[in-house]
Parts: sequence; C-alpha cells; structure tokens
Amino acid sequence: MDQGLIPRRYAKALLMLSMEHQSAKAVYEAMLRLADSFAGETRLRRTLSNPAVSNDEKLSLVMAASAAEGVAAEELSGFVKLLCQNRRLDSLHQSALAFIALYRAQNHIFKVSITSAAPLSDEELGRIKALVERQLPEQATADFDEVVNPDLIGGFTVSIDNELLDASVANELKQLRLKLLSH
Repeated sequence: MDQGLIPRRYAKALLMLSMEHQSAKAVYEAMLRLADSFAGETRLRRTLSNPAVSNDEKLSLVMAASAAEGVAAEELSGFVKLLCQNRRLDSLHQSALAFIALYRAQNHIFKVSITSAAPLSDEELGRIKALVERQLPEQATADFDEVVNPDLIGGFTVSIDNELLDASVANELKQLRLKLLSH
C-alpha cells in the first residue's frame, strides 16, 4: 500500500533516528500497536484532527495508543510533536504504516496472512507456516497473522505481502463456474 510521499519521508527520518539510537525494533513495535489502534478505533483519527483538542492531549492519546516505553517513547513523542508543529498530524496513521513497511523491508520481514474457513489446528498451522518459511529468501522472517473467514467454505488462503495463494473451496467453485461459462 502506498502511504504517500510526505508520510514516507517522515517515517524514513524516524527510522533513521531510531536506528542511530538502536531503538528501531521498539519503535517498530510501538508503530504496530499504533496502526492497530487506528484500525480498531475509528474515532482516533477524528480526535487527532479535531482542532478543539490540544496538542498535549493528542500526544497523550497517541502515546497511550502506542504503549511506547523508554527511548521509543521519547522518539515517538518527539515525532508526534514534530508532526503537530508542522501541521501534519493528520498523516500520523499513514506515517506509521510507512514506518512499518520501511522497517520490514530493511529487516526482511514478510507480512503473512493465513485465512481459513474454520480455525486451524496447531499442527495444520505449523505445516502451513513451515511451508511458507521455506519459500522465503534466506535471512528473512515472517510475521504471521491468522484469520477465520467462513466465506471461504473450506480450505485456506495465504497472502505473503502482495502475493496470494488461494486454496479455498470458494475459489475452486469460482474457477469451475468460469470454466463452465466459457464452454
């Protein structure tokens, strides 16, 4: 997902700073929590763009949403203050996503989403994870996410960054339908 030029530049600057202070991993984890907060709480974005809410209150809200600690909290706090000062706080969510993408690219971390029609057993999940990890380049790691989607009817899908392996019954039915319609 393209986050835009401005959020990406801010994210890149934060990544460089956090690497200098050897806190990039802690900032990455804080940004993951912040991105999850944006995804889970739709009012967060509205509150941060509300001019009636002071910058100090916005900063407190962001720090609580990210649960950053130590040096990561200092860097994230400075980052949010800079965004406020430059009137760019509305790009915080996109900056967080850009930071996550930059950190993953730099550290060879692939986002892998396993979606199944029903919850998978630990054994099934382990086999799929092992198969995925064998396909990744050397020195790469995977950040796994498991999702249940009954619309798949059966089977599973595996999404590695922007590539999709679809082994679902719903996809097989769709392919069969297309084949029948073409004849």
